[in-house]
Amino acid sequence: MYLEYYGLREKPFSLLPDPDYLFFSKRHKAAFAMLEYGLWEQSGITVVTGAVGSGKTTLIRHLLRRIDYDEFTVGVVNSTHGSFDDMLQWIASAFGLDYENRSRVRLINDFTNFLIGEYAAGKRVALILDEAQNIEEKALEDLRLLSNINADKDHLLQILLVGQPELLDLLRRPTLRQFAQRVCAEYHLESMSCRDTIEYVRHRLQVAGGNKFLFDTFAIVAIFYYSGGIPRLVNTLCDQAMVYAYAAQLERIEVDLALEVIKGRRIGGLDRVRENVEELEKARHMLKQVVGVDIREVVSF
Repeated sequence: MYLEYYGLREKPFSLLPDPDYLFFSKRHKAAFAMLEYGLWEQSGITVVTGAVGSGKTTLIRHLLRRIDYDEFTVGVVNSTHGSFDDMLQWIASAFGLDYENRSRVRLINDFTNFLIGEYAAGKRVALILDEAQNIEEKALEDLRLLSNINADKDHLLQILLVGQPELLDLLRRPTLRQFAQRVCAEYHLESMSCRDTIEYVRHRLQVAGGNKFLFDTFAIVAIFYYSGGIPRLVNTLCDQAMVYAYAAQLERIEVDLALEVIKGRRIGGLDRVRENVEELEKARHMLKQVVGVDIREVVSF
């Protein structure tokens, strides 16, 4: 719709996780380093958490691009609901193993033999469980048993759990203390800072082939305030702002247009993750001093 008008090759603010657009903020770099560490250092279980839309899945896809598949065999499971028996079937499917009409004992035995075979061939096996906050408590405890499979000093299976903050609450339960003790590396991906959000918006515009300064800095600051620095919400607001700007045939997106877009969000979704309250308030006061608008009074949810 607006691509030709703004000289873009493709939509810069798609909601689909696309590693081509990955912006490595300081926090995303740290989260990705922890994912890589979980693969390379045979640390057993690695946990990376973050709010909805914070960029966890994009990091996983970037990791999958960088893996040397001559050295690693990787299985990714996105549907982690239900019992351990359900999860076993998803795990077997992720590694191309037969799973239909097989008992739990048969599945575990087949998977163990698979791990041993890969180890004998000189390959490491990594299991990535996305949306891991949905795993049942009992299933997590059973999953720990798979992490016990080893040969001499080597773990045969590296497990990477990626999920929303509820996963942390789950792993803190006293009944899961044995599992928690197996977690050798963890990182919580916080939302982006105001500076990161400004650079993030410009980065995505540049990757899409457009003018990275299409958005006025203070328009991005307003978007940061109402998105809380969550990439998915930033994308939603920026995309809508570009639609509004195209409709008005504007060459640049200013703060007044950004506020108009935010006011139009009747469905909601801008319930900010309050991990950076102090920085959000700094952004609010900056706009009040420079632009003369208290955005908390202009738009409230």
